[in-house]
Amino acid sequence: MKNLKTFSLAITMLISFLSFGQEKTITGVVSDAGGTLPGANVVVKGTTRGVATDIDGKYSIKASVGETLVYSFIGLEDQSKVVGANNVINVKLQSSKKVLDEVLVTGSMGISKRRKVKTNPQELTQSANPNGYVGKAFIDENARPLSAPSSLVGKVSGLQINNTNNGTKPTTRIVLRGNRSVTGNNEALIVIDYKIATMDEFQKLEPEFIDQVNVIKGAQGAALYGVNGANGVIVVKTKLETDEKNPIVQKKPIIKDIPKVAVNYEDYESFVENVFESPKSSPLSTFSIDVDNASYTNVRRFINNGQKVPKDAVRVEEMVNFFKYKYPQPVRDNPFSINTEYSDCPWNSDNKLVRIGLQGKTIESKNLPASNLVFLIDVSGSMSDENKLPLLKQSLKVLVNQLRKEDKVAIVVYAGAAGLVLPSTSGDQKNTIIDALEKLQSGGSTAGGAGIQLAYKTAEENYIKEGNNRVILATDGDFNVGASSDNDMQRMIEEKRKSGVFLTCLGYGMGNYKDSKLETLADKGNGNYAYIDNIQEANRFLGKEFKGSMFAIAKDVKIQIEFNPAHVQAYRLIGYENRKLRAEDFKNDAIDAGELGSGHTVTALYEIIPRNVKSELFEEPTDLKYTIVAEPIEKISNPELATIKFRYKKPDGDKSIEMASIISNKSVKLEESSADFKFSSSVAWLGLKLRDSKLVINKSQEDILALATEGVVNDTDGYRAEFLRLVENVR
Repeated sequence: MKNLKTFSLAITMLISFLSFGQEKTITGVVSDAGGTLPGANVVVKGTTRGVATDIDGKYSIKASVGETLVYSFIGLEDQSKVVGANNVINVKLQSSKKVLDEVLVTGSMGISKRRKVKTNPQELTQSANPNGYVGKAFIDENARPLSAPSSLVGKVSGLQINNTNNGTKPTTRIVLRGNRSVTGNNEALIVIDYKIATMDEFQKLEPEFIDQVNVIKGAQGAALYGVNGANGVIVVKTKLETDEKNPIVQKKPIIKDIPKVAVNYEDYESFVENVFESPKSSPLSTFSIDVDNASYTNVRRFINNGQKVPKDAVRVEEMVNFFKYKYPQPVRDNPFSINTEYSDCPWNSDNKLVRIGLQGKTIESKNLPASNLVFLIDVSGSMSDENKLPLLKQSLKVLVNQLRKEDKVAIVVYAGAAGLVLPSTSGDQKNTIIDALEKLQSGGSTAGGAGIQLAYKTAEENYIKEGNNRVILATDGDFNVGASSDNDMQRMIEEKRKSGVFLTCLGYGMGNYKDSKLETLADKGNGNYAYIDNIQEANRFLGKEFKGSMFAIAKDVKIQIEFNPAHVQAYRLIGYENRKLRAEDFKNDAIDAGELGSGHTVTALYEIIPRNVKSELFEEPTDLKYTIVAEPIEKISNPELATIKFRYKKPDGDKSIEMASIISNKSVKLEESSADFKFSSSVAWLGLKLRDSKLVINKSQEDILALATEGVVNDTDGYRAEFLRLVENVR
């Protein structure tokens, strides 16, 4: 028996020896007496390898058998665990008996006398901003007024306050020492009353009105506020004006002369505008339709705020397609009618302009298919602003009011993780749906990829055959956990669209708005994309245009034009830069393109340099060796300017159907063109001006306004009149 025990012990020691040093993945949950801990640090002792726990306190790290993992969180005792045979290590941290770091300043910020307060575990308090546990570090006495940043000097471990003079006025720069910079500097993010703020706003904050200042450092800042918080976060809570206990606060505002929010973190895809091409060397122009109009409402937001419009925020086709034009309804079984108009180009007087318009068939409400909708809502910390989650809730209520008994809605939310907060519910249960919306609150990081996965899974589980199956994503687009790059998102959505579920993207907010991600998602997900800047826009897109926004009548709609070199020296497509396709893509049914909704209109403009016009904007190739024309172009009497072809699929189809039409070489003078031609041209003209196009000779604001004014007809909703005001206010 003794020999057997000795043998068993030897085998165990041998296994331990062989496994020592073997690397594997360790997972687990870090918690304390109050629950799981987001932002706790897990480090392999003696190395620089470490991770932070996610919003649910979970972590995953690679370590070898025999190595030691050290678990730490501010205000709690560190714990060490040796990696053994078990791949799962859960840790519960205990409260520290030591005096806490000075991370919370309370009351008046100007302190001439102070005394430390020892804090035991029972005195730990949760900050008003639920970002982590902090201790009351000071009791203030004999306060004297200072600037808010200056009053932090010497009070927070690791905080560095740099006061400088730039020759005009003193400035303050706050950094958290020891943090890795991911944005090219190491300045801390400033959050005042749950809203991202600027240093200028912080400077103007009067110290006597400050209630608390909470400093979040390291990985916890990134976990709670995304990449913008990776260099640390200064979280300031003020005494609200409605606080009856502080009557002095009611006499004057908390922050004086607050400047408009900067757009430092907004993200737009950069692209180069289309140039003129010769029909000899490039006889075919091919592109996908675009019914999105997010760019117009975003541009409107900038202009109304008195801000300069970023060049790459302007997509001319989306500005033009914000407006509806009077095209005839299609006949027979065609899902859309084809309409063309040929006149003078207003910004280059020697050139011409071709307008191509599609009118989608309007389906009666009673004949609309049943809808299976999944609201995918971003409730991360970046959505706390009034023009984000609060506006989002009000917007979706507009949509809910359109639903019928046969429709159904589920709600999926995501922050640090994704979750189903409302299972698929009948559209006539409006109070239940709205109650679920009202309960949503913002906080945490942004795991958009996980949310998209769950939303599509929910839509597929409740799929309605021959119905309208759609995910409606509402976010500022700031994905920073999981699949977050445009390429990652594109691959995910391209895979998900095979399920037959369409996608609508609703963008909200400013300051960190990620336009490029939302456009990528909509483009690749058989979907559309709108930017909601106010409740009026929500009423337009989700109320008045509900059928066009939510019900597709055709998908993968492509346009291909062949220009006649007998009449066209050169052409260029206005806008649609990121919707252009190769000529061979036109007949390839595997190539994705845009969708057309019930009653939707789509407009495209081509600028034409006619034959025999000498233009500085284009130099016609004359040395083409292999281009053969049967007889001199001047002798060709073909009256056609161009041939235009369309291909589309039915919403549930896999095979394309082709339509074709001819554009006659009959131009009318601009003053004789239709009001819709004048107005759509003026909108494109403004877009080209905002992009500072090098191919536009006349950029006169007065001329744009005059042409637009001639096009203001059938303006029952006032959108065209609003455009006139925007033109007047452009800077």
